[in-house]
Amino acid sequence: MMGIYAVTGGSSGIGAKTVELLKEQGHTVYNIDIRDADIEGNLASEEGRQNAIDQLHQLCPAGMDGLICCAGVSDSCGSLKLILSLNYFGAIRLADGCFDLLQKKKGSCVMVCSNTISQGNARMDIVALLNNKGDEERILSLVEDYDVATMGHPLYVASKYALARWTRRVSSSWAADGVRINAVAPGNVETAMTAKLTPSQRIAVAALPIPTLYGEDKLMDPVEIAETLVFMVSPHSRGINGVILFCDGGTDALLNSEKVY
Repeated sequence: MMGIYAVTGGSSGIGAKTVELLKEQGHTVYNIDIRDADIEGNLASEEGRQNAIDQLHQLCPAGMDGLICCAGVSDSCGSLKLILSLNYFGAIRLADGCFDLLQKKKGSCVMVCSNTISQGNARMDIVALLNNKGDEERILSLVEDYDVATMGHPLYVASKYALARWTRRVSSSWAADGVRINAVAPGNVETAMTAKLTPSQRIAVAALPIPTLYGEDKLMDPVEIAETLVFMVSPHSRGINGVILFCDGGTDALLNSEKVY
């Protein structure tokens, strides 16, 4: 059965491949991105989020089968505010705003976080603020004086950690109302985001082996993540809810082999 899906960040990288795969299956797909998209807008701003939500309600009055939130930036973007506004607030505001559309068709939502959430680099004080207060303006004012060079990565990880935790927290109540929500945690993937890594960051990335690519000096392909996202948003995963699924070629298992939950 063909469905109606929305993908944020669908103009490049993992998001673009996800849009492509969904369309190949015959689904109607709306790409939401800052440019070259069906719905153009800045999801780092409240105005851009509301515009996307309003347009989806106009385009999909009977509801949506799925929402995949891929839009995000790494610390290479150079803006701590953008990291938090887009990666965390942009994702949860859009998901909340489209909940009623997903509920109409008993659809599902998938968030894209990161396998870095299990590596102990998150600023947990920021995670707590994001999850427990959620006052975007206040939180952004607190980080504006931080040094990007030293705080960029810890805040990136914090944004993804908070997103994964938010997903877990709402999953039970959402499912009780007919909507599943999960998160996928990619490892290092060959995208425009990783292309901006500095030489020192490249060295750090190379120090984290990808078991499925053992002996190969390359990162994962975006299609590996996209195929997982398409599965997780589909009825084929209807028994899965509230899960953070690591899609990193086994890197997390390598680093955290004793953790089973």
